[in-house]
Amino acid sequence: MFLLLLLLLLLFYLLLSRGRRFTASLILKLHDVNGVKFGEYKVLVSHPTLMNQVTTLIYERVQEEGLQFHSVCGAPYTALPLATVICSQHELPMVIRRKEAKDYGTKRLVEGSFRQGDTCLIIEDTVTSGTSILETAEVLCKEGLKVTDAVVLMDREQGGVEMLASKGIKLHPIISISQLLRVLQAAERIDAQTAQSVHRFIQDNNRYNFTEFFSHKKLELRYSDRAELPNIHPLASKLLKIMEEKQSNLCVSADSLDPKICMLKTHVDVLEDYTSAFIQKVQALAEKHNFLIFEDRKFADIRNTVKHQYEGGLYQISSWSHIVNAHAVPGPGVLKGLSAAGKPLGRGCLLVAQMSSQDHWLLLFCVAQVQMAEEHSDFVMGFICGSKLTERPEFIHMTPGVQMQAGGDLLGQQYTTPEEVVQDKDNNG
Repeated sequence: MFLLLLLLLLLFYLLLSRGRRFTASLILKLHDVNGVKFGEYKVLVSHPTLMNQVTTLIYERVQEEGLQFHSVCGAPYTALPLATVICSQHELPMVIRRKEAKDYGTKRLVEGSFRQGDTCLIIEDTVTSGTSILETAEVLCKEGLKVTDAVVLMDREQGGVEMLASKGIKLHPIISISQLLRVLQAAERIDAQTAQSVHRFIQDNNRYNFTEFFSHKKLELRYSDRAELPNIHPLASKLLKIMEEKQSNLCVSADSLDPKICMLKTHVDVLEDYTSAFIQKVQALAEKHNFLIFEDRKFADIRNTVKHQYEGGLYQISSWSHIVNAHAVPGPGVLKGLSAAGKPLGRGCLLVAQMSSQDHWLLLFCVAQVQMAEEHSDFVMGFICGSKLTERPEFIHMTPGVQMQAGGDLLGQQYTTPEEVVQDKDNNG
């Protein structure tokens, strides 16, 4: 019996050692084809032999973990070839998640055969914060699927495991960035200084470390970093990416339009010649020039009323406006009504916390509005305000009444300059 136990332990050690050698060999081969070259990335589809080795490792991990699922989905789009090879080789059902629905065919975001309640396993090539897996999971879940696990080739160890775990998804990495650095340094592919620099970058950019955020210490993040934060509203993420791309945080009203803007603000109910054709043209321009549409409607009524105002009537705002805003005075019911119509369409809402009119009273409710936004962060993406209300970087702050010259008009409108908003009030998005 004792001899049998020794033989079993020896077999386990040999298999484990073989797995480690295979993983190390894979890391070196990935480095050979610039698949892990720092600052540059090349996809595996150009190297079929290497891709087969990667998919073999992924499938072995699936079996080792005993994962139970009905179908497989590769996170779009770089992991799609990996999922395709795995499903083809092992005759597994596969579904495809689109980033945007086609305007022909089924017009669905998830293609494939599945039943409500089926479990889907997500495959990904690399994970940083886990956002791509979470976005894929959210789309799959909206279609009635369940997601409990995801397998990834490489974990960059920047908070993805923790963030996904907080959402009920267990991440199973094949390679970690720490392991990759050890192998490359041992093989003299990189020097100790490079390894230390990468380790330092990982520690400084772990996006699941929110201690400073919630202790209200000021923390400067790039728009692109904020866009990848866990729990950020998808529209807020998209807006921040647009701001990073265009190096602009400009939102203008409908009397002017420039491709450099990030957002177009409309007051559709003041248009005397409104038609659906007009809105279609605006949507086409938004798609062409990559900006969001914000209908400055300021909803402020009971739950059922705002729902009908949002999705129905002449303007059917929810069908074309990415973002709307609402007063918090009616209480959380206003957000529940709007989100019932807007969330299924991927829309977002800004709470009106401060206005640019003289002597407004909304400042009295700022603390309550921040709390309301936090409780409804799946629909509320930020605030309309004159100064920053919270240090939580996942919330957008939009400042009204900004123009080149400070001043006001006879109707009580107050204008501030860009310098005052950004420098004095620390409100730059």
